[in-house]
Amino acid sequence: MSSRTQTVVMEVAGVHWASSKSIAEATLSRRPGVLSVEANPVSQTANVTFDPDKTSVADLRSWVQDCGYHCSGQSVPEHICDPMHETGSAPSAHAGHGTVDHHASAHEGHTAAPPESHAAHEAHTGQEAHAGHPEQTTLDAQDVMGHGGHGGHGMSMEAMIRDMRNRFLIALLLSAPITLWSPIGRKVIGFEVPAPFELRDDVFALILSLPVIFYSAWIFFDGAYRALKARTLDMMVLVAVGVGAGWLYSLIVTLTGGGDVFYEAATVLATFVLLGHWFEMRARGGANDAIRTLLELAPSKALVIRNGEPVEVATSEVLPGDLMLVRPGAKVPTDGMVEDGESDIDESMVTGESLPVAKSPGSEVIGATVNTTGTLRVRATKVGADTALAQIVALVQEAQNSKAPGQRLADRAAFWLVLVALIGGSATFLAWWLAGATVPQAILFAITVVVITCPDALGLATPTAIMVGTGLGAKRGVLFKNATALETAARIDTVVMDKTGTLTKGEPEVTDFIAHEFDEAELLALVAAVERESEHPLAGAVVNYAVGRGVPSANAEAFRNVPGHGAGATVNGRKVFVGNRKLMVSEGIDIGPVADQREALASTGRTAVLVAVDGRAAGIIALADAARETAASAVAALHESGVEVVMLTGDNEATAKRIAAQLGIDTVIAEVLPEDKSAKVAQLQKAGKRVAMVGDGVNDAPALAQADLGIAIGAGTDVAIETADVVLMRSDPLDVPIALRIGKGTLRKMRQNLGWAIGYNVLALPIAAGVFYPAFGLMLSPEIAAISMSGSSIIVAVNALLLKRLRLPEPGEATGRALKTEPAPEPSGVR
Repeated sequence: MSSRTQTVVMEVAGVHWASSKSIAEATLSRRPGVLSVEANPVSQTANVTFDPDKTSVADLRSWVQDCGYHCSGQSVPEHICDPMHETGSAPSAHAGHGTVDHHASAHEGHTAAPPESHAAHEAHTGQEAHAGHPEQTTLDAQDVMGHGGHGGHGMSMEAMIRDMRNRFLIALLLSAPITLWSPIGRKVIGFEVPAPFELRDDVFALILSLPVIFYSAWIFFDGAYRALKARTLDMMVLVAVGVGAGWLYSLIVTLTGGGDVFYEAATVLATFVLLGHWFEMRARGGANDAIRTLLELAPSKALVIRNGEPVEVATSEVLPGDLMLVRPGAKVPTDGMVEDGESDIDESMVTGESLPVAKSPGSEVIGATVNTTGTLRVRATKVGADTALAQIVALVQEAQNSKAPGQRLADRAAFWLVLVALIGGSATFLAWWLAGATVPQAILFAITVVVITCPDALGLATPTAIMVGTGLGAKRGVLFKNATALETAARIDTVVMDKTGTLTKGEPEVTDFIAHEFDEAELLALVAAVERESEHPLAGAVVNYAVGRGVPSANAEAFRNVPGHGAGATVNGRKVFVGNRKLMVSEGIDIGPVADQREALASTGRTAVLVAVDGRAAGIIALADAARETAASAVAALHESGVEVVMLTGDNEATAKRIAAQLGIDTVIAEVLPEDKSAKVAQLQKAGKRVAMVGDGVNDAPALAQADLGIAIGAGTDVAIETADVVLMRSDPLDVPIALRIGKGTLRKMRQNLGWAIGYNVLALPIAAGVFYPAFGLMLSPEIAAISMSGSSIIVAVNALLLKRLRLPEPGEATGRALKTEPAPEPSGVR
């Protein structure tokens, strides 16, 4: 049995009706080698997890087309994320599986073979298809008549909206005269038929209804056929039954020459459903802003140095090792490393970091970021699907397509609701017919029941909220890997945070400089001269401190490094030693005058470095790890949300408690070995806590996996990021409360939408069935039912879009307490 699995994000153009995604899921999931399918009607894509030893991407594409949808276009532009090529396939973007829309993520050690060459394609940002693919399947007439596409190309969401508008307008223009010519039009409106049009009413209505049924409303019958072929039920089935039953009954009556007809009911029903779906699609279109924005980031062209001269090429043609020229104001074409030049790069569009980041030779740059000032020469290191932007796009797509636990329940409920609607419609017809109603009256009640119970709102309830929530996070540099992570984030009540690299920068800095019987500036100049000759990390922190204080530089002579103890040199004719107590003892220096101060500083977790000049104790330098500027704000924001904060660290208890007091952290668990961190998280879970773990290192990976929600700082190791459920691109602890707040906001919208969708159907069904008609005269026509059903879907979509207005904490906001100037310390080790 194969142990390999692979996930691709494929375009599934045509899944535009929320409940119709079940067709693609049902069809693909039955195919050999396919392990799971999660389709999204908003993004028009599907996550397909499969066994590459049993099936191929070509098979997946073929099966998607078999169920009536298309993957001939690319939802991700090729210069951002090249099409995946299966192992052993020809490495050409035009051949093999190049027409499939996806980004591959390898699992269990399997990685798709990278393309060896890239074909230049015109950049595009939607889901428009590429033309000219040799393997592209020609659609039959049925596909063209439906929503699937025109002339073999999958339609973009924008094209779908225009198509829906056109179908609605045709239906409106023709259903209006049908209604005026009907008995209802004459009796209610008092319409008089003009002399030239004194054709038999039902024949005239039949003629006008033909374009409505066979063009405007054909998407319903086409979708119903696809659903039944896939052995599933969806909203298309209900609308097709409602419109088809009314029109077919009227046709039979017209052909037999007697009885009441209601062409107006069938055509107006189709018109109102199309109108509602048009508005709903426009509302849903705004939910995919995040992906659309990401797709627009990468430049389509790059300047590559060839023979010493810059040559403009398509970004898809840039290969690893190419030297690129990035001028001021231009976007960095792909990930790389600066070889020459200095500049500031605006990375906000990718990482969410608001301030430009200084770059110099040796600095890494991210593709799609903007060069602001100087000219840079950048060596390409990652291209195509390996770039940071491509991975972000793929991660967001997979998260948006994934299903939250609540959505899986809603999907099952939607299937049964369609069945209930069909059975309920039939029962309603029989009940009214047996009660003495005419056949047309009974049919109208049955059609109303079928239409008003459509589960489209139920199908939209959670996917739209998930789309908006993951998109909102992506814009702030908070990447959720799946919908379950969003839902879990909403329920977290305890956040466990690693110290070094998470709450602190992991870089030492001077917190105290104490001079004993020396001028402070003079002593600092002597110390800095010695430390400039040293390569120790603490030495660099002392030099930076001296530069920041504006101390004049001095030259050190006869420098001597004492490993594990410190260093010494002659500066301006004076013998200066900087190091620990052992160095001072070995040099015969009495540290008594500063011993108490040294002990006091060391007891708080600082690293206390002694200074001696000409054989006398001269001062102390205290150093500690620098806290991140937003750490206190992050803790305060978590407290305001009712979340407990726990620091989990391997540092000594004195150091940990000092940082905790500085940042306002509730609980400290110190002196924990790396292998024991996951056990500490498990203890909190056993106490009934719902725990999120925030970390950045290899030793944090087991704890991230153990926690209910693993959150990795973006600058952390690949292992930590791979293990986590949420990735913070900015490496900013303030993004932790942002992630939890987005999760809570998304879950709230999901619950509101599900509550509305379920409540609407519970209330609407008995009214539509005419239960209250005998006693109160309360009834609904099919047209009103269509408006009500469509309105319910629009309300759900708009309510999800309101999540964009969610207020998120900003740096310096909601601090609750000011961050003290002294940074959090590092363990009190010595040089």
